[in-house]
Amino acid sequence: MSPLGFALFETALGPCAGAWSARGFVGLQLSEGNGEATRSRISARFPLAEETAPPAWARAAFDQIAAMLRGETADLSEAPLDMEGIGAFEAKVFETVRAIPLGETRSYGEIASAVGAPGGAQAVGRAMARNPFAPIVPCHRVIGADGRMIGFSAHGGVDTKRRLLAIEGRSEAQGSFFDAWDETDA
Repeated sequence: MSPLGFALFETALGPCAGAWSARGFVGLQLSEGNGEATRSRISARFPLAEETAPPAWARAAFDQIAAMLRGETADLSEAPLDMEGIGAFEAKVFETVRAIPLGETRSYGEIASAVGAPGGAQAVGRAMARNPFAPIVPCHRVIGADGRMIGFSAHGGVDTKRRLLAIEGRSEAQGSFFDAWDETDA
């Protein structure tokens, strides 16, 4: 694997981070609430990565992620992902989830069927829990079959999932999110 670099970038959720190789992103990190915590988390995930200025393609992706997290239309379809070491099933799940349009959701079961594994909702859930590419692979758009917001492993858990969907304009997520959101966490 080629040497890794990482950088923090500002978003409406707080500082996020991305780590990359010569082939693309190896991981992204949603905000942990502050720069120090986010830096610590990305450094722990990629201990050989050095904090450095990102290449132009990564800066462009960071700009698109920041736009998305401001509620603007963003296109992350061209952001390269380095999936070395990711199994075939997970890679197929990640590509399928990546294709979910902004502001839309799919159930874990729908994703399982789409990748040829009907009845594999739990396997999709495990893949989403290990998703190293959020929000380029928008695992927040994968919900329970009954529409419940379940299974989000980023900082803030399901509240962050609701917040991301509210930012994207999901009205059913907005009510429950804003009722529970504590402005001191912003």
